[in-house]
Amino acid sequence: LLNTGIDKEQIIAINFESLEFQEMSYKDFYKYVSERIAKNKKSYLFFDEIQEVEGWERCINSARVDFDCDIYITGSNAKLLSGELATHLGGRYVEFVIYPFSFKEYLEYRMPKKESQQISGEFKTYLDTGGMPFLANLNNHTSSIQYLRDLYSSIILKDVVKRNNIRDVDLLERIITYVLANVGHTFSARSISNYFKSENRKAAPETIMNYLYYTVFEVTIMNYIKACCDAYLFYKISREDLPSKKMLSINEKFYIVDQGIREAVYGGNTQGIDQTLENIVCMELIRRGYDVTIGKIGEKEIDFVAKKENRKLYIQVAYLLSSEDTIDREFGIYSSVRDNYPKYVLSLDDFDMSRDGIKHMNIRDFLLADEWN
Repeated sequence: LLNTGIDKEQIIAINFESLEFQEMSYKDFYKYVSERIAKNKKSYLFFDEIQEVEGWERCINSARVDFDCDIYITGSNAKLLSGELATHLGGRYVEFVIYPFSFKEYLEYRMPKKESQQISGEFKTYLDTGGMPFLANLNNHTSSIQYLRDLYSSIILKDVVKRNNIRDVDLLERIITYVLANVGHTFSARSISNYFKSENRKAAPETIMNYLYYTVFEVTIMNYIKACCDAYLFYKISREDLPSKKMLSINEKFYIVDQGIREAVYGGNTQGIDQTLENIVCMELIRRGYDVTIGKIGEKEIDFVAKKENRKLYIQVAYLLSSEDTIDREFGIYSSVRDNYPKYVLSLDDFDMSRDGIKHMNIRDFLLADEWN
């Protein structure tokens, strides 16, 4: 704004984590803004961690009505989620979800003058430790993993446990570990419940709830996973029956917001590289604003069906197309798809194996592409 000719006097910025503002009521907040608002000019208001002010929405709604201004607010996942924004602001807002760095953003930060021979090595690091921006300040793997573990603990304690009054933290962590182990795999609350029973995990007494054959324990599992999704730790991807275009309500897949957190908490990003690559591609689609589902055709599945406005993509993800059987499987899934939308097979192979109108791309190139068509 300053670079476009806006005067400093037109900008008001407050970080409510500062002790200077921690005792501020919403009335004090409004008074502070009204005394500093620009006269006869548009003002730009920036309020960081606004959830620290009880009743903050009263000030924001009043400022929107009383002053000529643009208002920007940030809030922690722990106290300010999408549903609450709708309640507080009555739909008069635009929400921006901030994701970890994409691979392209990661490269722009790490190596502004992209050297093609270095991209492969950087991708290995990105695959391992992910795209949390603060990692750029750390210079070794050990400190990066420790930071990611601390970040995970903060998400769990602040954004999940405290917010949802979860008492059985051990159960929550076991559920998260199970989901991390099964990133990109279909499972149900019942399969998790059976797994815990096989480990002699004590469960609540089983009862039938409503007309759904879920036990109390299974409902708890679903609620805990939902709490993790609300905190933007996991993303649930539903399955779509492509012939009928119906959404399937069972056996969804879950992906983690950043593969580095998975490595820090669970490990196995390299050993389970197929899952990790699938997770990276899924989050890239979400980051670019696509609605993502898993495409089901009979007994077969397409990894991702991505839709945005009038665009649609089909995507298969593999580590390497190392045999004719693998090639036939990854390309052959599209034989039942009759439309003419773009169809991709992504892998880490460097040679172009495109065939029959199906595009093959190296995953790195796919992630760095400005557009897909």
